[in-house]
Amino acid sequence: MRPLILVGGGGHCKSVIEATESAGFTIKGILDLPEYVGQQILDYSVLGTDDDIPRFVSDFDFIVTLGFIKDPHLRIRLHERIKEAGGNLATVMASTARISRYATIQCGTVILHQACVNAGASIGEGCIINTFANIEHDVVIGDYCHISTGVMVNGDCRVGKGTFLGSQSVMVNGTEITEGCIIGAGSMVRKNLLQKGIYSGNPALLKIKL
Repeated sequence: MRPLILVGGGGHCKSVIEATESAGFTIKGILDLPEYVGQQILDYSVLGTDDDIPRFVSDFDFIVTLGFIKDPHLRIRLHERIKEAGGNLATVMASTARISRYATIQCGTVILHQACVNAGASIGEGCIINTFANIEHDVVIGDYCHISTGVMVNGDCRVGKGTFLGSQSVMVNGTEITEGCIIGAGSMVRKNLLQKGIYSGNPALLKIKL
């Protein structure tokens, strides 16, 4: 494992640092906004900004450590900048996460402490699988999704690209969410949600079209 450059500061960065250290990676430092250069996030210095990505590609791999709740576009743009510069995106799985050897995890995804990814599950590129999230058998999670703390995605579910599932929300077996949706914390997805929008409640109902 090559040492890592983390891209994006803030609270999510701290959670990823903890998971990354537990997985045995070495962290070189962090890239963030210009006003934070020279500051510390936990034990690591902010070495530069996004514009400095190219000077690290030959010696380091990258993880995007900027979180998202409503909009994944900035995370996606950072992934694209790393790829365009010839950089390699690592995949981080915390030491306490339980990942089936029959699951598939794509590059740039971070799986945090106590999360479970069961047999036959497929998780796309650049996802956040947060603390205590449970991804059951044969689930498909699209690229750049954020599966928040304590979410339960039951067997054979499908989650479209760029979707956010709020903390402790639940998807009933075999349900599907189209891409770009936001599911409020504590919501229960009992049927397919095929229109892009913001949903909440039990059952999860469309509140705002996107």
